[in-house]
Amino acid sequence: MRYQRGVYAVEFAIVGSIFLLLLFAIIEVGRLMYTYNVLHEASRRAARIAVVCQIDDADVKTMALFNGANLIPNLTTANLSISYIDELGNDATGINIVLVRADIANYQHQFLVPGLSRVINSPTFSTYLPRESLGVYHVEEDDPGSGFIDCN
Repeated sequence: MRYQRGVYAVEFAIVGSIFLLLLFAIIEVGRLMYTYNVLHEASRRAARIAVVCQIDDADVKTMALFNGANLIPNLTTANLSISYIDELGNDATGINIVLVRADIANYQHQFLVPGLSRVINSPTFSTYLPRESLGVYHVEEDDPGSGFIDCN
């Protein structure tokens, strides 16, 4: 009986550490899914804003990334690329634009599980949308408006 002193503390330490490791892993997988959802939404927002705003609008990327709200760490405008493409899939300008593509690429997610910390490279999140106004509207002769949409 005296050789079993502390056996419960040792058992608890073993079972408790496995339980906590599993709990942190579950929480971290949930955080990874949240991160992927934010990246997908940022890609969708970028494409949507790009089809209704002027092509040379410098604020499109900032607006697409939630106006600077830091929903996930390390997501910057460098991760976002917006392409205007024609019906053959080549880069296009002006009236040849048929689709707008927004890509979120090269994002690295820091996986934070005690003892298992690692960096995960996320896949590229792409969204394609058909061309809309690109920030320019037909102006009627009697319309005093400027013909441009304010995307701010």
